[in-house]
Amino acid sequence: MTEKIKSISNPRLRLDILSPEDIQRIHTTTLDVIENTGVRFPSEKALAIWEAHGASVDHESMIVKVPGQIIEEALKQAPPAYPLAARDPQLDLPLDGNHVYVGTDGCGVEVIDLQSGKRRRSELQDVADIARVADCLEEVAFHWVAVSAQDRPPESRGLHELKAIWENSTKHVQTESIVKEREARAAIEMAAAIAGGRDALRKRPVLSIMQCTASPLGQDGGSVEAALAAAEAGVPTGFMTMASCLTTGPATMAGNLVVGNAEVISATALIQLAYPGAPVFYAAAQTASDLRTGAYTGGGPEDFLFGAATNALSDFYNIPLSMGAFATGAKLPNWQAGIENSLSSFMASIVMSDMLLGVGLLHGSRIWSYEQMLMDCEIFDLIRKTLQGIEVNDETLALDVIRAVGPGGNFLTQKHTRKHMREIWLPQFMDRRPYNAWEEKQDGAPEWARAKAREILATHQPEPLAPELSQELERIIHTVEGL
Repeated sequence: MTEKIKSISNPRLRLDILSPEDIQRIHTTTLDVIENTGVRFPSEKALAIWEAHGASVDHESMIVKVPGQIIEEALKQAPPAYPLAARDPQLDLPLDGNHVYVGTDGCGVEVIDLQSGKRRRSELQDVADIARVADCLEEVAFHWVAVSAQDRPPESRGLHELKAIWENSTKHVQTESIVKEREARAAIEMAAAIAGGRDALRKRPVLSIMQCTASPLGQDGGSVEAALAAAEAGVPTGFMTMASCLTTGPATMAGNLVVGNAEVISATALIQLAYPGAPVFYAAAQTASDLRTGAYTGGGPEDFLFGAATNALSDFYNIPLSMGAFATGAKLPNWQAGIENSLSSFMASIVMSDMLLGVGLLHGSRIWSYEQMLMDCEIFDLIRKTLQGIEVNDETLALDVIRAVGPGGNFLTQKHTRKHMREIWLPQFMDRRPYNAWEEKQDGAPEWARAKAREILATHQPEPLAPELSQELERIIHTVEGL
């Protein structure tokens, strides 16, 4: 990885949101739930794997009850670190527990058009355009499929999205849109073409796949089988719980953590039983339902605390984490979006979550906004600088400089100032102009971010795929559409 990607590493600030005793109690309670209440796996392939390894399987209800020891032993097989590879090897991301990377959010269904400013249905061209802007931004380390290509057939939509991203970026792609085994196998074939073959893909996975659980205490059968196909090929796969207090999880946060944890580690254990040592990650975007409507909130203190607590659990199991952050409930890039996205990303970053999801979406991950994307990147950069803390040594204490300037002097002309001045963080979109300068134009962050996004789309062109490789990806997609 080069300086072309900004990440957080070796932070001086840390936060312990749960004590070791708290984590152990959540784990023990989770094992009790999996063993005595069970988790639903609506997949005959999954049920057969569980049965072969000593779990209690009810084929009618498809509920599996697994002794805690089986879960614990399976999780020990998961690798604690591995790379997420990119088309450009210089942009590979080591998931080593000492980096925080941010990606785009997904998978929205509407876009605030960059030219007209009107809200409209998302389509494939939006996937390509967002990928190109994200490719240019140093803060964005990897892609999620940001919006749905609703102008493509449902059975191959996720594949068209992958092709559009690979054609418009050289960074790693993590998709949440591949939810069937047939589509997953085609996606793996596409990734192998990008990587240079199946063996090369296993060594350098240019694709990772995230699946959602079905809260409470359930899995989606197609998603599980897609994940098994990915694990077989050595493609990193993870399961994301979105258990929500009051509705799909208990009202209490600890209880909600237990429900979500049961979903994630049961699915992760299944992958390890089927393919020991397969790269996996923990994924979570837990929240609380709104008391007035029961709707997904997309921001609030529960989200911020869940963001930190989930990392403690993934650290306990010694596997990387893909953590939902930034997913504001705001309808516009406004003060609500700034507060919610700042706090959610700060809490997830200070505990060193490996992957943060993600910039750019509004209204609880429904509506894409380029303005929000760029402002979210500024939030992440601000947090990155904050977590560097304050370094104290002879050079930074600056005693000789202070003596040289003395009372009433000025530090601007000092060599020490010239040496360190660029360490001072500067915003792109926060307004620090004098009041009269603002009063004259009365513009600000949304306008500047919109102009920046337009500039990137007009000027930035990542290294394209070779024409024959694009044709091969298209051929693979057609094999799925032809069935």
